[in-house]
Amino acid sequence: MSPNIQDVPESAAVPTDREMVRIQHVTKEFSLRHDHSFKELVFSALQKKKLSDTFLALDDVDLTVHAGETVGLIGFNGSGKSTLLKTISGVLFPDHGRVILRGRVAGLIEVGAGFHPDLSGRENVYLNGAILGMSREQIDARFDEIVAFSEIEEFIDTDVKYYSSGMFLRLAFSVAVHTEPDIFLVDEILSVGDEPFQRKCLERIRELQAAGRTMVVVSHELEMLEKLCTRIVVLRKGTVIYDGDPTEAVATLRAS
Repeated sequence: MSPNIQDVPESAAVPTDREMVRIQHVTKEFSLRHDHSFKELVFSALQKKKLSDTFLALDDVDLTVHAGETVGLIGFNGSGKSTLLKTISGVLFPDHGRVILRGRVAGLIEVGAGFHPDLSGRENVYLNGAILGMSREQIDARFDEIVAFSEIEEFIDTDVKYYSSGMFLRLAFSVAVHTEPDIFLVDEILSVGDEPFQRKCLERIRELQAAGRTMVVVSHELEMLEKLCTRIVVLRKGTVIYDGDPTEAVATLRAS
């Protein structure tokens, strides 16, 4: 169950003109590994048609995210929103165009990303914190707070390969939001744990907004994004069809 949308206050972020994320004409294509039959290959050759073995996930996407903005990415399945978020994070590289970032980036993109299954939760806090640019001293200073926020204290010395996906997400989210990132990327905030924990995550995101952090958020929870975001981008088949007011963006998606 998702938190009551009435409990999610309107975004109080104050964007500035400083560019934090610059997505310049980004295109991303994936190979589709089909095993075509001999008959299909002969037929396509006779028709002088090329069998499609690729999927265009992003098609010349050009966006700028400014300091203090919370930008939502929405669209139906296959629209390219998660691919775009992964391209911003560096998990994926564009085939054409480029992504320019300013400042420290942290995010919750995939369950267990940056975690080693044979290490304990404690060891993974230090590993993931280091990957996100924290020094050992910084992790030492925030370790207790990170673990307390995740609410998995009794399992912190257990190997994470025994964690449920929810436990993974709790710890990963907790590490990410305690790195004090300049740019925070998150895919499906409300998939993190139960309703009380989701509410706590939204409160923490509000704190990051108040501190002037920049955010890019993917979610299917449209009403929550309307409240949370200063701006929403609507994607369809890898292209931007709307970029602007959150309410108008949601209406555009619902009408498409």
